[in-house]
This record gives sequence, C-alpha cells and structure tokens, in this order.
Amino acid sequence: MSLLQFAFPSASFAAPIPHPKRKPNATSPTFSLLNGITARSGRPDPLLRVVFPSWSSRRQRRQCRGVVCYSAPVSPQTLQWVSAVSAAVLMLVKGTTIQKSFLVPLFALQAPASVISWIKGEYGTWTVFLALLLRLFYFIPGELVLPFLTMLLVIVAPYQTMNLRGTQAGTIMSLAIAGFLAYQHFSRIGSLRRAFDQGSIVATLAVIFTSIVPCLFLL
Repeated sequence: MSLLQFAFPSASFAAPIPHPKRKPNATSPTFSLLNGITARSGRPDPLLRVVFPSWSSRRQRRQCRGVVCYSAPVSPQTLQWVSAVSAAVLMLVKGTTIQKSFLVPLFALQAPASVISWIKGEYGTWTVFLALLLRLFYFIPGELVLPFLTMLLVIVAPYQTMNLRGTQAGTIMSLAIAGFLAYQHFSRIGSLRRAFDQGSIVATLAVIFTSIVPCLFLL
C-alpha cells in the first residue's frame, strides 16, 4: 500500500503575483474644464474630477459619463457689481427720463465694499477734492455731476447710514428706489416696444438689472 504525499507551496510561492500595470490610453479623448467651458483634449487632465452626489442613481451616473456639467452660484459681490455698473450707466446714459438723483443713494447702498473703501480712501478723497475745485472755477457737464455727488455722499455719510449696507433694511430701501425708477422709466417712455429701441435699450437693461439685484438679495 503506497502512501499519499502532499506538497505545500513555500512562502516564496505564496506571495501575490503582481498584475501588469495598464498604460493609459493617450489617444482616448477626455474633457477638461476651463472657466466653465468643456473643451475636448487628447490627454487626460489630472485636475479634473467629476463628483456625483450620494443620492444619484447608477443610471444618472451612466448618462453623465463623458459630459462635464459645471454650475457656480452667483456671489453677492458679483450682484453688487452688476447693480453698481447699472446705476453708473443710468447716470451717464441719455435714453431715459427718470429722476437720476435717486441713483445716488442707490449706488451708495448697492456698491461693492471695495468701491466704497476706494472712495473713502486717499485716492477717492483727492478725486472729490479736485473735482470740487474744478466745479468752483470751471463748468462741469451735467453727466459728471451725479458721479461727483455720489462720491461726496459716500465720503460724508455717517456710519449709521452706511451700516445699512448688506442688511435687510438696506435691501428693501434699494428695492423701493429701483422699483420707483423702473415705474418712471416704463411709464414715461410710452410703450414696451419703445423701451427696447436703439436709443433706449441700454437704459432699459440697466433699469431691469438694477431692479432684479435687490430682489435676488431678498430671496
């Protein structure tokens, strides 16, 4: 009767066999993201990652494969810049009959903090001082009077008034001023079609942007 013998592998054979590394396919097209625009490139972008939410299903992930979706919310500072630029355009444009003096407090309430700091700083103070000297001895066009008065108001305004910036009360005041200006613009221009004519479309868009920004701040 022969005996059965079993041979067990040694420790050297028990080590895991390394798998060959797969080289990335350099010719496979990938998508890279630059400033919210998807562009097709020939090499993979190591900085690009697509993160799926935990509640997304496999079908949704399969459908989004190969497509990069980018959506960034608008920051409050961007909205303030839109409102400030729109108010400045309304001060200088001629295609509207609104009372432009209301744009001065609206700009002071909605302008970005960097603009307010620049006006209250050394450069802004010197600008207002030179403009005041020029106004005393020379004639200033009417379009430049409102920007000068706006800077002067920001400099001499008490801190209790400037503290309304960024608050709900200040936003409601801005919305009331913007709504009044929008009512004046569309009621005095005659019709909605004339509001978007070549001579008044810039003022109409500025009025719309000035009215929309306070509404977005209240949401």
